[in-house]
Amino acid sequence: MEFDSRALAVLNRLSSHGYEAFLVGGCVRDYLRNVAPHDYDATTSALPQEILAVFSDCPVIETGLKHGTVTVLWEGLPVEVTTYRVDGDYADGRHPDGVTFTRSLTEDLARRDFTVNAMAISARGEVVDPFGGQADLSAKVLRCVGDPSRRFTEDALRILRGLRFASVLGFCIEEGTAAAIHALSPRLNMVSAERICEEFVKLLCGERVFSVMADFSDVFGVFLPELLPCVGFDQHNFHHIYDVYTHLLRTVESVPPLPRLRTAALLHDIAKPETFDLDEDGVGHFYGHSSRSAEIADAILRRLRFSNEDRLAVVTLIKHHDTPIDATEKALRRKLNKLGEEGFFDLLTLIRGDNLALAPQFHDRQAHYDRLETMARSILAEKQCFSLRDLAVNGADLMALGYKGREIGIALNRLLDGVLDGLCPNEKEALLRFLDKK
Repeated sequence: MEFDSRALAVLNRLSSHGYEAFLVGGCVRDYLRNVAPHDYDATTSALPQEILAVFSDCPVIETGLKHGTVTVLWEGLPVEVTTYRVDGDYADGRHPDGVTFTRSLTEDLARRDFTVNAMAISARGEVVDPFGGQADLSAKVLRCVGDPSRRFTEDALRILRGLRFASVLGFCIEEGTAAAIHALSPRLNMVSAERICEEFVKLLCGERVFSVMADFSDVFGVFLPELLPCVGFDQHNFHHIYDVYTHLLRTVESVPPLPRLRTAALLHDIAKPETFDLDEDGVGHFYGHSSRSAEIADAILRRLRFSNEDRLAVVTLIKHHDTPIDATEKALRRKLNKLGEEGFFDLLTLIRGDNLALAPQFHDRQAHYDRLETMARSILAEKQCFSLRDLAVNGADLMALGYKGREIGIALNRLLDGVLDGLCPNEKEALLRFLDKK
């Protein structure tokens, strides 16, 4: 694994002008993990105006000049270059009120969040690691630089970033850092919904999402209070061996790490505590939980500023996740019509994950889902009609027969129903004859 030569060229340019310069933060962490960095940050002893002078012949974006940050575009690669600095107070719990520039790399690294992010490396490959980041990286441990309470009090988003790193990188959280996360989690209320959404979705798609969300349910409850009633909630149903919260997390880890699928998996049964009913035999039921879970999910995703497209996709999956699907072409055409191709296969994936989070004796339903997938793919391969755009007639054909206005839409939908139900082949003449029957 090597660094992008363009990033090293930025360091060499600074060095050639007499300044210290290092790559720093996430790109160093990823490089030492033998993972290709996805972006590059550099730190330097050069002051902001000196950085601008060094790169006067390059495209430069004054990203945050008063905080010492300039983005240099070197042959198309953006490299964020920041002067060594010491942060001032964080009155808003998110951003420093001001910064003081320093000529000390160690002082700059000391202000960073976690030891694995507080390492620097020169263009010659020399690693600067004053806080034991390499040891923590090897041990897969996430530890704050210095006092954890101070780090999280400075910037509350670090609480969720820490959990995200643990989930995505597969790290365990050091005891003192974990204790500070629990204690200071209410400070997440100081963070914008957009930033929480960004970090949380990445966390959901991490390899250790189950253990992180299981161990820190109180933290997630700060911005997802609707989850808290699910924690430890006994379902009293022979289909289930887990409480509702654990079932949700098992479903999450049973679906691919894609944002919409994992979000739907986490929220698909969130209304179960609210809809719980215990019958006279002591068996728990959750009548209407799918539609109610969809309503709760919709409110959550609006609050967290999910895009409308993602919100609607997730809510639709939740609404339909508990509806049985018969292994018939008619039923599958109906589902494809309602959900679309992508939505249908996402629903099937969610249902599979939900099933794998049940008691093991019910996992044999996977064979039914295999059959549904095979049949649906055959319908698509045969280009069977399951939407208005697939019909062999269109609005112009009906206008030629004298249909007007709303009559056209009504007639087209009736024809589509006939095709979906297998009452009429998707052929123009047959469709027009079918239309004449009523």
